[in-house]
Amino acid sequence: MKLTDQFRFVRQNMKKNKTRLFMTVLATAMGCSFLIVLASVGFGLQKSIVDKVVGDRMVTAIDIYGIAAKDQVNTSMDQTNIEYLRSIDHVKTVTYRNYILQNLNPSVEGTAVNSNGAVNVDFVAEAKAGFALASGRLPQNGSEVIVGYNIRESLDGNKPNTEPPSAKEWLSKTMNLEVEQLAKDGTKQSKTIPVTIVGIGQKPSREWQTDTKVYVGNEILTEIESFTQTQWGEKRILADKENKDNPAGYEPLGLQDPRQYREVQAIADGANHVKAIAEEIRVQGYYSHSIADELEQVNLVFLIMKIGLLFVGTIAVLIASIGIFNTMTMAVTERAQDIGIMKAIGAHPSAIRRIFLIESSMIGLLGAAIGTIVAYIISIAVNAGLPLIIEGFMDEKVPQDFIFSWIPPYLAIISCLISLAVALLSGSRPAKRATRIDVLRALRRDL
Repeated sequence: MKLTDQFRFVRQNMKKNKTRLFMTVLATAMGCSFLIVLASVGFGLQKSIVDKVVGDRMVTAIDIYGIAAKDQVNTSMDQTNIEYLRSIDHVKTVTYRNYILQNLNPSVEGTAVNSNGAVNVDFVAEAKAGFALASGRLPQNGSEVIVGYNIRESLDGNKPNTEPPSAKEWLSKTMNLEVEQLAKDGTKQSKTIPVTIVGIGQKPSREWQTDTKVYVGNEILTEIESFTQTQWGEKRILADKENKDNPAGYEPLGLQDPRQYREVQAIADGANHVKAIAEEIRVQGYYSHSIADELEQVNLVFLIMKIGLLFVGTIAVLIASIGIFNTMTMAVTERAQDIGIMKAIGAHPSAIRRIFLIESSMIGLLGAAIGTIVAYIISIAVNAGLPLIIEGFMDEKVPQDFIFSWIPPYLAIISCLISLAVALLSGSRPAKRATRIDVLRALRRDL
């Protein structure tokens, strides 16, 4: 008996009892749908809570505090160290933040700006790392800067405990930076560098933190250093034995000296690579820290929850298997004469067993397909409707990108495989019983 003939026989017999078949498939679809929807809650919560955090720079960043040098730790790094870090596999970019070593006295429209300093950053690297902005954009040319979210605090006469004017009002406005230098002969000179504010930094996550910095790019840093002839725009101090600030004649680093970088971060292209990168640079003597490892326990909790939900959902599919078992048992009874005829003309018991296993598997797969489609519809409805219900009845606002239910493709595949396995298990005993039917008794319809 050919396989095509077996499938044809199954289809013909399934059409004879459409009502019973429909109810059995419906029960299987409900169980499969319940399994997927229940597990999708665990996947959705993990995607909204953990995956969002994992993708954040806070987690993918590795803070590098220094490198071992003989019997001490060198807290600053040079260009060679930066290039090495950038060459490591899965390092997306390397950033640094160094203060300009003098107060630039920034002002906007003649009004002094309450800034706690200017910081040089590499905006090309920061764009790859995901520099967080409250509004505006990242600089695209050398004369553009970003200012901190709290840059306007204590300005414009705002009183304590009152909301200061929004920094957004300064977007596209010109800020003047005043650079000073002290020549070796004691002559003091200054230069004004006009820049355009194009972005506002993100609001600090902690209420007590403020950000009033001015973030400048490498082009502005080069202009500052060209004027001061020192690294990071540091001002000279006159060498004078009576000068307590500089009795030994301290000379700042010049442009010919190797550049020193601080607050270096290596940004991984994924949280799963952070640990390997940290271990690799640790072997090379770098001191680093990352919080990615602290999320392992959180991921473990969600993994246990998803396994538990899958287990509960599988119980629903097992309950549906009772219907499949009942349907297949009745099918064996009703088709006893057909089975007797097939055995009389020489059908092998394995072929008969295969016919009933095919039928039970088709019921399982059909139910799984319908259940999967229904589960996706329910998932979409939950994600669209539940936030409205929460906002309407609980007066709580749900984050815009929060996902309550998420069905990854492999979850649908797993549920279909579980449904198929349960269907085959349910149909195995009736299929085995079919092979034991006596030919003569079957032809007499005597069972």
